[in-house]
Amino acid sequence: MGKTIRLEMLFDLFLVALGIVVATVSLGYGFGSLRRPGPGLYPFFIGVAILVLSFFVAISEWRSKTAARLMDREGIKTFAWMTVTFCLWIVAMPLLGYVVVTFLATCAFCKIMKLERWWKPLAVSAGTAFFIYLLFDYFLYIDLPRGLLG
Repeated sequence: MGKTIRLEMLFDLFLVALGIVVATVSLGYGFGSLRRPGPGLYPFFIGVAILVLSFFVAISEWRSKTAARLMDREGIKTFAWMTVTFCLWIVAMPLLGYVVVTFLATCAFCKIMKLERWWKPLAVSAGTAFFIYLLFDYFLYIDLPRGLLG
């Protein structure tokens, strides 16, 4: 039985190419050091992560014997709610601040993806918001949007 290239595989290959482009372009910005990271450090590792993960997903798709439907009715509904949540995250960020809005959006994403009960989404959201605060505000000294609450 011959292998066919499906839409998902084309997208995976697009992501592999995107990862290569991001990693290559970020080399021109410079890495800096761990104490003073340069502007190319984060994009380089993101590009490499996109490249590696997309490569493995493409291999998995290639080995798959069945083709999954692109999206059913429930998938379209989930995608629509995720898109609305992401747009609200962008709009609300200047008003409420990055950490608060990220907490709320992560909680909404968890519930959209049907994470059970309420304590699990709250724990994931609190952990995500705390990690973002520690990483950017505390360790990297990058000012995140604070919003009206300061």
